[in-house]
Amino acid sequence: MKFGMQGTVIGWQDPWAQTASELYMRTGTGQIYPSQDPPPGRQAFMEQLKQLQADFYVHHVFPGLEGQQELLADMIAYGMELCLGNEYGNINGPWEEGTNRYDITDDQIRLAAASGLLIGLLYDEPEHLQINAAQYRKDGWFPHWSSPAGEQENVAVLREALTAAVGKRDAHVRSIVSEVQVKSPSPGTYNVPLVSEQVFPVLFHAQARGGMALCPKIMKESFQSLQLATALGAAKQYNRPLWLCADLWGPDAGKWPIRTPGFPGHSPEEFASALQMGYFMSPTHLFVENVDALMQFDGCSFQQTAFGDVWQQFRQDFVPAHPLSYSHLDASADIAFIHSDDSNYGQNERPFGSLAAAMPQESQSIFHVWHLLSHRTIPAHGSCMHIPGYSFPRHRLKAAIAEEHFPLWEGALLPLAEAAANMDGAASVHPLFFPLNNVLVYDEFAAEPQLAGAKLIIAAGSSLSSGTLRAMRRRAELAGAVVIVAQWLLPEGWKQRCTFPGGGVWLPTTDFLSEETAELARPFLGRPDCWVQRFGNKEVHFHKGDQGGFTLDFELNG
Repeated sequence: MKFGMQGTVIGWQDPWAQTASELYMRTGTGQIYPSQDPPPGRQAFMEQLKQLQADFYVHHVFPGLEGQQELLADMIAYGMELCLGNEYGNINGPWEEGTNRYDITDDQIRLAAASGLLIGLLYDEPEHLQINAAQYRKDGWFPHWSSPAGEQENVAVLREALTAAVGKRDAHVRSIVSEVQVKSPSPGTYNVPLVSEQVFPVLFHAQARGGMALCPKIMKESFQSLQLATALGAAKQYNRPLWLCADLWGPDAGKWPIRTPGFPGHSPEEFASALQMGYFMSPTHLFVENVDALMQFDGCSFQQTAFGDVWQQFRQDFVPAHPLSYSHLDASADIAFIHSDDSNYGQNERPFGSLAAAMPQESQSIFHVWHLLSHRTIPAHGSCMHIPGYSFPRHRLKAAIAEEHFPLWEGALLPLAEAAANMDGAASVHPLFFPLNNVLVYDEFAAEPQLAGAKLIIAAGSSLSSGTLRAMRRRAELAGAVVIVAQWLLPEGWKQRCTFPGGGVWLPTTDFLSEETAELARPFLGRPDCWVQRFGNKEVHFHKGDQGGFTLDFELNG
């Protein structure tokens, strides 16, 4: 496992592109923020990355390529691995024709790959920008990966078009990297994956099918166990690397250093638990967004914030004390949740970014299953907090305190209103704890080996491949699995409940929230006070570390 840092976006000017830092929007907030701290020199910043024990640096490329040569020179000089990101280009342009996507140029990929230090190309929230295509680009509706021509209304065709677009880009980057490796004086092989950094738990599978590595954001506005079970399942199904982004942007406010409303939008205590939670998923890479939440530069030296203290304790003490003997690809399931990748996180419209197609009503069954599996703690109408029913304290903070008063180094006290108190002086709506019992999510193309060992198999969503359907039926008939499946996904002959001699049960349903469904699933759901994730012969148990579940306690068993 390697650990990294993503660059500054508001704290100080980018050390390699100081002037450009004040000319581009560096956050997704729709405005240019002047830097809050004096600019550090390149050497000072590189030394600080080393002090933070960063193995790699995540750098969002400036659209005009400002400072790119100097950046690469410093990465080589310090021997630090590099991941190049596309967020600034997504926000400011230029965009690839017919999309709202910025692609790092072929020449820059070649230069970085030739150094031997390039480890990935980070695509910032591609699922968000596919579905909400006008988030940054305002001159039309141009989804991130694909803009289907005509009045295409077939969701399966939209899904395949997106996967094909991802695959085309992945193949192009692979060809560039292969050319560089062949020409290298010391040829070797190393992988430079496209990395899908996501806030919404949709399109993990569709993009993994196209070749992308997966990078779920933890914290942010996610239901953590849902987010991770989905990404772990996609990584296992398609044999992809798993990166994790500990994203300090979020919904909450409290007595901790705040550079701008929502950043940091989680408490230092939650950050500490989230790092430990992410570590136990055993990803290939784990990094923090962004470094300027951890540090303040006073013009002479860097000073750690409370978040920097948390990171230091995690890297220096926690990681060495908890060596892991498993990989994220060792994840195994008691409950296999199969659902089509419908791109619906609760907005119930614009499937895969299409303005012509209607979101299949059946896609909402996915939310009903999560409600069931989480002992009814995850809402039954969406899979992240960007749905009705959530009011973010950061919005009240923005309305209450003028921009020129930030940063707030002592934090901010807010009326708690509908929010819960997790720490003194905090207004918080984002807990980490939602109970699940060894759940992995597979898409509608899951094969029978991926279902081996699952005691409960649930299938929902708008579509299911015939091969996966037959595999599920065999698990019920031959392996004693309990299978609960949406009736609309079944051929006529399989629409009746039945019990097989080996104890397997086949239950078609039109309502995953019914008492019949709950009764059959209940023996497999585990305890409502525990979230369990298994990796080989190891099980990680997470419990609430406080009354609201904003922090976690853990046990590693096996």
